[in-house]
Amino acid sequence: MIITFNELRRIKDKLPSGSSQRIADELGIDADTVRNYFGGQHDDAKECVGVHFEPGPDGGMVTLDDTRILDVAMRILSEQE
Repeated sequence: MIITFNELRRIKDKLPSGSSQRIADELGIDADTVRNYFGGQHDDAKECVGVHFEPGPDGGMVTLDDTRILDVAMRILSEQE
């Protein structure tokens, strides 16, 4: 999947507090890995999640090899409605 960096950040910014940990717990991964997925720079992350950032308009393009984190984030957002 390809998404703009700014759109990925907008999704992250809409998530309620604690969502990174909730996503991490649900998927059995490290919370810093989730934060890096959304553009963070956490060197302590234990895993790589297949996110590739390329500079360009609207913050650049992000290629997501695995959308599980994004899928859980979108489900959390839909629960907010």
